[in-house]
Amino acid sequence: MQQAPAKDEAQLPIPNVEELSRNMAALVEEAGKATAAYLRPLEEQRANTGLADKAADYVKTLGQVAEYWLVDPQKAIEAQTRLGSTFLDLWSTTLKRMQGEAAAPVAAPDPKDSRFKDPEWSQNPVFDFLKQAYLITSRWAETLVEEAEGLDEHTRHKAEFYVRQLSSALSPSNFLATNPELIRTTIQENGANLVRGMKMLAEDIEAGRGELKMRQSDPERFEVGVNMANTPGKVVFRNDLIELIQYAPATETVLRRPLLIVPPWINKFYVLDLNPEKSFIRWAVSQGLTVFVISWVNPDARHAEKGFGDYMREGILAALDAVEAATAERKATTIGYCVGGTLLAVALAHMAATGDDRVESATFLTTQVDFKHAGDLKVFVDEEQLTALEEGMQQRGYLEGSRMANAFNMLRPNDLIWPYMINNYLKGRAPMPFDLLYWNSDSTRMPAANHAFYMRNCYLENKLTKGEMVLDNVRLDLKKVKIPIFNLAAKEDHIAPALSVFDGSKAFGGKVDYVMAGSGHIAGVVNPMSKPKYQFWTGGPPKGKFEDWVEKAQEHPGSWWPYWFAWVEKQDPERVPAREPGGGKLAPICDAPGEYVKAKA
Repeated sequence: MQQAPAKDEAQLPIPNVEELSRNMAALVEEAGKATAAYLRPLEEQRANTGLADKAADYVKTLGQVAEYWLVDPQKAIEAQTRLGSTFLDLWSTTLKRMQGEAAAPVAAPDPKDSRFKDPEWSQNPVFDFLKQAYLITSRWAETLVEEAEGLDEHTRHKAEFYVRQLSSALSPSNFLATNPELIRTTIQENGANLVRGMKMLAEDIEAGRGELKMRQSDPERFEVGVNMANTPGKVVFRNDLIELIQYAPATETVLRRPLLIVPPWINKFYVLDLNPEKSFIRWAVSQGLTVFVISWVNPDARHAEKGFGDYMREGILAALDAVEAATAERKATTIGYCVGGTLLAVALAHMAATGDDRVESATFLTTQVDFKHAGDLKVFVDEEQLTALEEGMQQRGYLEGSRMANAFNMLRPNDLIWPYMINNYLKGRAPMPFDLLYWNSDSTRMPAANHAFYMRNCYLENKLTKGEMVLDNVRLDLKKVKIPIFNLAAKEDHIAPALSVFDGSKAFGGKVDYVMAGSGHIAGVVNPMSKPKYQFWTGGPPKGKFEDWVEKAQEHPGSWWPYWFAWVEKQDPERVPAREPGGGKLAPICDAPGEYVKAKA
């Protein structure tokens, strides 16, 4: 006996043919605009070949996997049989369902997979078949990579990554004809959603100057310096690479030792100052810290030759000079975030080698110094890919910000790429305003010399912890860095994995307090006191195996921020009258957040 349709099952309306026709005509018109925007770089002879290079690497890498299975007929038959038998099971269960019988699924999505949450993916036998066929095929492809013998570690890692990218892209949820929710929406709106989506697609390709610059937030709702990065302060120093911001005090007294924050230049510093509720900078000021933050320039061709040494000298060392001039304090505590932390570690090793003792303690936020376990970003790093990258950077003098932004998005395609492709361009809905994703899209460029040094010396050759990195004719040894270190990792970090941070902690010569926050690279750090979402773990120094440390670590609810401040305050609890920006030898140049942060890529 067949089951009656569920009461809440939506019935498809009859489309308005006249309106549908008008919308289809409008869709063709908007598609023409999108195509014109995409082809404009070819017409202006500025086509980007990066996509072709990446596609070639996909084919080459996956070809090595295919070669293993196809060179031996027995292995090829084995692989085909494995897939075929699973599909026979799927056909059998689908036929049972079409006859009204209950049947357990052959393949079920992960409970956290939001792509197949619509009820029709399970209730409708046709869409259920498409879903399961996709899951079976993608998991089969992943197994082929896992079981292919004779692949070196890097090639296997790339193949696993590329298979995940392809399977994410080919999900039936990404296509109008195979997504039940998109079919309903299109019929209900007589295709108006597709017109809106194509219009946004054309706008986003135009904004990317021929490449898709996918919007992830509503850009009209945010303005840096107005409702973002609005903690009061002044720019008190500026050179070719940095503006140094000193924030206005919020307490009558402050800790004697000032704090210098070194953010990454791959993104902009205001991830630590998104809004008053989420701002780590504002919170640190409220605890009685004199906070200085480096705001890096958004470089262009003029900065092409600025290398890692320049960023150390004109960035961190120049900032320390300015902090002393502003506060009359020679000693400082520091924070380095992501690649800003890597540069800080490099600077500390250089300072230790040259007898510069101005930094009393260092905090690293999701920072790598040992890149052996650097995660999926390593798939972009080998001699062939780096050579192509360097050749491309030499033509412009810098790496386009969109290249790094796309790489970060590819680490989590089912969260950061395809949901927006569906929502924006197929549902025709503008994304919701979200401060973190607005910041994420506010990308920066990287100077050619700097980025080449970083990728080769860190990701490719991992020289820093080996004691092989040389900067300004000084060989760097992290074992000479003996100041107290607070090293924060994030449990689910895809960019600086917690294991990588743990191993890197062992490279320093002094005491290291390793702490692991919940969540990922950003949310694990920006976990505000007012609305803490995640916990953190403490377990003492990073000794032995990472898994053993995690097993014995103590979990704490809430934000890690107070734990960190207690660590800082314990080292030097003396307080002095609060310092106003401009109260020392440096006159204010302009209001925070300055001018460099407002430059768009």
